[in-house]
Amino acid sequence: MKQQALRTIATLSFLLMLTAATAYAQSGLCRAPNAILLATGLEGATGSTVGPGGALYVTEGAAGRISRVDPQTGEITTFASGLPKSIIGIGGAIDVAFIGQTAYVLVTLVGSQFGGTDVVGIYRVDGPDSFTVLADIGEFNLENPPTIPFEFFIPTGLQFALQTYRGGFLVTDGHLNRVLRVTLDGEVTELIAFGDVVPTGLAVSGNTVYMAEAGPVPHLPQNGKVVSFGPKSSTVAQVASGAPLLVDVEFGHGRSLYALSQGEGSGEPAGSPALPNTGSLVKVNGDGTFTIITDGLDRPTSLEFIGDTAYVVTLTGEIWRIDGVSCPPFGVSR
Repeated sequence: MKQQALRTIATLSFLLMLTAATAYAQSGLCRAPNAILLATGLEGATGSTVGPGGALYVTEGAAGRISRVDPQTGEITTFASGLPKSIIGIGGAIDVAFIGQTAYVLVTLVGSQFGGTDVVGIYRVDGPDSFTVLADIGEFNLENPPTIPFEFFIPTGLQFALQTYRGGFLVTDGHLNRVLRVTLDGEVTELIAFGDVVPTGLAVSGNTVYMAEAGPVPHLPQNGKVVSFGPKSSTVAQVASGAPLLVDVEFGHGRSLYALSQGEGSGEPAGSPALPNTGSLVKVNGDGTFTIITDGLDRPTSLEFIGDTAYVVTLTGEIWRIDGVSCPPFGVSR
């Protein structure tokens, strides 16, 4: 009788919680997540950031351009052009970050191995069509190859994410499996190295770095992880796992942590994007799992938050605005 009573109490408690959450979401105070197409027409969109004026700034590797996107209207204007373009369908200008009013752009896969002549590294934006190379990451990688054994075939690496950190930058290399630290003087050092985990997106809270791992090909869900480490760490702590091909991690409203899954791996060759319409925005739970907030995303590449609203950039040149992300996780399909 006692066990039956406890089960009854637990069931009633769950139903009351569910009813309260539903009422809260329907009250107008909190709306269930809703995905809206904000903008289209971007070319080879990969990285993004929230910059001056609270606007979105998006890298377009195929066009060698950074575009400014109004987060309310979706209006697209050119912020800077003339950057190195992608040569092999991925790369060129791949991510962007601001320190104050100055933009810095991460450029990758544009060296001589691919028939290019541009520097692989970080460029400072000096004007609408003028840039200065801040750090030659490609040269650093040639002179300092990984010491942890795994197979690689691009000696200059495939840099993926650019994140401001302690007056400089952090850069993930998804091919050479490490995080680099870069100062504003252009000095490049290795902060932390890994095995074949394919590090991608970055977020920072204080001195702690949160990093997404896509995992090795074929990017199985159990290898899609969010991990954390400090500035002097040699190992990482696992925060959550269970979503395939994670490409970004960001803090949302209320300091909740979210990650972006590009979706089911499409297989060889290495570096291929996920299968169409299998991506998702997921929330990191305290027990190390993920909860799906929005699914059906088509090859997403980057995630930003402005208040309670998430903005997802896709490889197909779209930006999706997802409102009500911090509401009870009912989930929503695109």
